[in-house]
Amino acid sequence: MKKFIDENFLLNNKTAEVLYHQYAKDMPVIDYHCHLPPDQIAEDRNFENLTQVWLYGDHYKWRAMRANGIAEEYITGDKSDWEKFEKWAETVPYTLRNPLYHWTHLELQRYFDVYDILSPATARKIYEECTAKLQTPEYSVRNLMRKMKVEWVATTDDPTDDLAYHQQIKSEGFEIKVLPAFRPDKAMQAEDLLALVAYVNKLEEVSGVSITDFNSYLAALKSRHDFFAEQGCRVSDHGLEQMYATDYSAEEIDVIFDKIITAKELTDIEVLQFKSAMLYYFSIWDHEKGWVQQYHLGALRNNNSRLLSSLGPDTGWDSIGDFQQGPMLSKFLNRLDGSNQLTKTILYNLNPADNELMATMIGNFNDGTVAGKIQFGSSWWFLDQKDGMTRQINALSNMGLLSRFVGMLTDSRSFLSYPRHEYFRRLLCNLLGEDVENGELPDDMEWLGKVVKDICFHNAKNYFGV
Repeated sequence: MKKFIDENFLLNNKTAEVLYHQYAKDMPVIDYHCHLPPDQIAEDRNFENLTQVWLYGDHYKWRAMRANGIAEEYITGDKSDWEKFEKWAETVPYTLRNPLYHWTHLELQRYFDVYDILSPATARKIYEECTAKLQTPEYSVRNLMRKMKVEWVATTDDPTDDLAYHQQIKSEGFEIKVLPAFRPDKAMQAEDLLALVAYVNKLEEVSGVSITDFNSYLAALKSRHDFFAEQGCRVSDHGLEQMYATDYSAEEIDVIFDKIITAKELTDIEVLQFKSAMLYYFSIWDHEKGWVQQYHLGALRNNNSRLLSSLGPDTGWDSIGDFQQGPMLSKFLNRLDGSNQLTKTILYNLNPADNELMATMIGNFNDGTVAGKIQFGSSWWFLDQKDGMTRQINALSNMGLLSRFVGMLTDSRSFLSYPRHEYFRRLLCNLLGEDVENGELPDDMEWLGKVVKDICFHNAKNYFGV
């Protein structure tokens, strides 16, 4: 019987052990999509206790606690940090076979050298030991990133953000690059007219552009796109239910925007036309600057209206959606490719039923100009776990080139999430090792080791050009 999370965790054959320990384990980390708060990096924050760094804002854990019958006052409510941690420790034994069980103990081991199993019996000891470490300089935010060998990260930032914290981090000479990512979702939220009108007003103030029509709206957004580029931005990111590529004319968009700024209700088709137009212009700008554009597709958000109204978005009320992804995605990419204005693109899929769709869609628009120009992105959100990662890797392997894959990212708000890269690397090495030992791949460790290193680090480094 193997020991729980030993040095060969998830490595079930000798070839996998060699691939991981000799090639994957020590590679640096490029985290090209995350939600880390740049203000905490700028101030090099020390968290007061384990709850603050581990449970604040983590809706993965919140959902598990709710499923375990924990009252909201111990999750997002006003109970003390210790009381919240105690309830998390009470929940952890019940997360068996959920990826949270693995992540929890990997994070305790990798950051704190704590090898105890978290439970009510060990909660106080673990809390006090980790909290004491977190209050030392060695456990500041920047040192947590250094500990995980992070080379650079791309945060997630609205076009109206002033990026002051990114500027501060750069001016201080922090050796880990902290770059912004252009995330303009709020600029196209035509289904929420009041929110969009408020956004237009904010954009006008930040950009200094008087927004009176659609062209001036584009000019204001373009000025922010240019500003982000000046601050080192190399990527855009979009969180969408599905791709939008509904036909529209310039005249129709002008009329739609006039309705928006006068707060007149849009029809369903007008909402789709506006979203489609905005996505097109964002993509054209990305292509002009040579950015990588990322599309996170398939989340059905904000399902619980009662609890959403009291706790707000991003608090654990989202799920996988079953949207039809193929036709509009193909139409969108084809329009850009038709004018040779399709930049490097990563497609992230949240519904595993669409894995093969995504894996074949990228092949339609890889044109030989860049290796792996169009990428089937790593499993994300509900799928960044053992089964989800394995299925994504297998779909990409069967229908594309795994060897050109840009690998893993955290997509996390937590500075303790970097063992997810380790988790991915172990699974990758195990799959390749199985193929070698089954006689399905040659026992060429030099070449296999190069492929592993490329997927873990070098492909992303070359792809993003940072």
